[in-house]
Amino acid sequence: MIQISDKSLASAAEKGMDEFLKVFTDAYLDAVGGNLTAENMIKLNGNQHTLLAYHFMREEITQGGFVQLIQNGYGGYIFDNPVAKALKIFGATEMARIIYKAKEIYDANKEALERETTEEEFTAMYVDFEVFDELEERYFVIEEEQTAIIAAYVDEHIADFGVIE
Repeated sequence: MIQISDKSLASAAEKGMDEFLKVFTDAYLDAVGGNLTAENMIKLNGNQHTLLAYHFMREEITQGGFVQLIQNGYGGYIFDNPVAKALKIFGATEMARIIYKAKEIYDANKEALERETTEEEFTAMYVDFEVFDELEERYFVIEEEQTAIIAAYVDEHIADFGVIE
């Protein structure tokens, strides 16, 4: 089980929802040695995986959108697992809708989206997959509100996300 310091959690909560969630995701990344693999995935439960997937999604989309998220290897982790369904259970239904729509694009273009690319080919993918643009725009509109909903869910179900000591 993932252990989280009550002191660090209280301190992070004072700084805001992003820092609050970061305490959890940092603990998850520490537990898997900073790199999620097939061998160490069992160290996290379903809720922890959902929160970690959301963390990766936020980082990648804010830096480079869905194309970057997929090119950096997180497509399968987010779209081939029940992340959207879990976020819906957490109450983040708008975020779940975006993931479901992005999954349709991902599934239809998986081979092209996941192939090894040069920097020029990677850049060209943003033109080839402009279909993600609308989803990314919607993501930026709802991200703060949806993150607050997720943080509230984590706070209300804290034992599902780690052992507070």
